[in-house]
Amino acid sequence: QVQLVESGGGLVQAGGSLRLSCVASGSTFSSYNIGWYRQAPGKQRELVAGISSSGNTNYADAVKGRFTGSRDDAKNTVYLQMNSLKFEDTAVYYCNAGRLLRDGTLYNYWGQGTQVTVSS
Repeated sequence: QVQLVESGGGLVQAGGSLRLSCVASGSTFSSYNIGWYRQAPGKQRELVAGISSSGNTNYADAVKGRFTGSRDDAKNTVYLQMNSLKFEDTAVYYCNAGRLLRDGTLYNYWGQGTQVTVSS
């Protein structure tokens, strides 16, 4: 069982920066792939950044070059550094931890989300 707690959201002006954190419980956190998702009002939840268990990252086109995901497994924490924020980045941001075992067992956990509001 993994519990995820996000923090770092808030209100920021366009062009500003925020850093989101997601702290996880559980001793096997380093084995999980992490995804940062966001959901704006009236829209579907979308993946903005992925951080594999080995530290590889990938990003949605909308945030490439502006957002950076990282992880510190010693602290059971993942981060999302968001720079040059735009009004359209306004959303609730969620941390997700996923792990697929060889026997097909899937572990998938979500945090409660943190609100990011960008004023234009």
